Amino acid sequence: MSLDAFERAATGRHATVERTTVDDFGETLAAHLDGPTVGTPLPFEGVSLEPHPVTLRPTPAELDAATVGVTPVGPAVAEYGSVVLASDNWGAEQVSIYPETHVGVLAASDVVPTLEDAVERIAGAVGDGLTSAVLTTGPSATADMGAPVYGAHGPANLHVLVLEDR
Repeated sequence: MSLDAFERAATGRHATVERTTVDDFGETLAAHLDGPTVGTPLPFEGVSLEPHPVTLRPTPAELDAATVGVTPVGPAVAEYGSVVLASDNWGAEQVSIYPETHVGVLAASDVVPTLEDAVERIAGAVGDGLTSAVLTTGPSATADMGAPVYGAHGPANLHVLVLEDR
């Protein structure tokens, strides 16, 4: 039930959510790789960025030229359609913020009902060495000059690929 609620909330905030399986992940991801792509390793069994044209550990120039960034995300908050992006040694925050499109890969089991549930999970990760995390609810937007403009301070597009549990 939380996954359906997450999907409704995220799409209501201008993100897209696509469910996929481990077997179909490569094809699903390939459909979102439009232009130079940077990424960080995915911690999910059976999926990898290796067969795709994705640069890991990008240089500043590669990061600047990238149009797509792929990172793992989670937990996700069903009530708001938000995803948590944890900092890591691979530069997940930069990879998610600089390109025009962020593709977040989420395990369906990492969707929790409330923000309180997500904070509890993050608190546990802090004890394991997590130093920072970003809570993202849809693509970057501003309405300073009237109508919303997407991509003003970060990615204009957020796609969440949900790896459904077997």
